[in-house]
Order: sequence, then structure tokens, then C-alpha cells
Amino acid sequence: MSAAPASPSERPVRLRRVDAGDVRRRQLIEATIVAIAEVGFNATTIAEIARRAEVSTGLVSFYFGDKDGLLEATLRHLARQLSRGAAARMRDATTPRARIQAVIDTMLGRSQFERGIGTVWLAFWGQVPHSPRFARVQRAYHRRIAGNLAYALRPILMPEPARALAETISAMIDGLWLRATLANDPDGRVPRAVATGFVDSQFMLLGLGR
Repeated sequence: MSAAPASPSERPVRLRRVDAGDVRRRQLIEATIVAIAEVGFNATTIAEIARRAEVSTGLVSFYFGDKDGLLEATLRHLARQLSRGAAARMRDATTPRARIQAVIDTMLGRSQFERGIGTVWLAFWGQVPHSPRFARVQRAYHRRIAGNLAYALRPILMPEPARALAETISAMIDGLWLRATLANDPDGRVPRAVATGFVDSQFMLLGLGR
């Protein structure tokens, strides 16, 4: 007599194996963020990062090649976190206006004004004009955010007006973040309110309501 098949709750759960390399890369990226926030971009060396992560400089080179490779990976990590956060909020939104607000609330969320994170972003943006590697990440990051905004607007606007308004909102978000970060805004409440008010005014001008 054969045994009855196990119920879903009784079946063994297959856990995804955590790759030791992924863990180590994340550890080094986090050490880089802390180092840049505390000592600045120029003083953040491979040796400084290795010391904070409690690994050898050779291990840093093994995973990232050189300092620029590690810094590029760190920039991509920060940009990916923001993009994923915005995408998750957008999935929960049910209207075009709510999807735009999801992007605003992510990009100008309280976490983006924490001193450490703000210092790191400022340091990276300051290096973009001098580093083709960083510039590529910045362009991809910008396209993703503007694309999310344009996607939210397409159900209610033609493609070109949607793209133009998305670019305007994206630029406003960047400018508000920069001004608030330089002014040591602790939570981003004011820039979020300004961006929200701007989008509301545009919807009113276009006769779209909320």
C-alpha cells in the first residue's frame, strides 16, 4: 500500500542556497557606503574599505577588480534599491496619479535624506562628470526613473506629452533632493510636498483631476 502524498505544508521546503560570494560582495558594498559617509570619497581607499570589512585588500580586488569597480558596484546597488522600491510601490497603486506619487514617495522618502546615504549619493554624483563608468550608471538610473513616470502617465496622455512631463517630474525630484540634502533636511517632508503639489497642479492644468 503506497503512502499518501504529502500535503503542501508537509513537503520539504527547498531553500535557495546563499552564495558566499554574494554575501561578501554585499559586505564590501556596505563597508564602502559607511566609509564614504564617514571619511569622504577621496579618502575612501581599497585599504580603508578592506579594513572596515575585515578582509584583505586582495579579496576586494578579487571581487571588484579595483576601486572604481567597487564604487561602480556600490552606485548600482543604491540605484537598484531605489528602482525596486519605486516598482514595488507602483504595483500597489491603482491609478496613474497614485503611481506617480509612488515614485515621489520613494525617491524623496525619509531614508534618502539620512546623512550617510545622502553623503554617498553626493559623492557619486560629483564624480559622474569625471568617470565614464559612473556616468553610464547614472544614465541608466535616470532612464529607469523617467521610464517609470512615463509608464504611469501613458494611460492618460499621449506618448510624447507623457515623456515630457515624466522628464520634468524627474528633474524636479532630483533638484528637490539635492537642495534638501545640502540643507540637511532630516526627513524630506518639504520636498515631497513640493513635488506632490507640482504634479497636482499639472493634472489640474491638463484637466485630469487626481
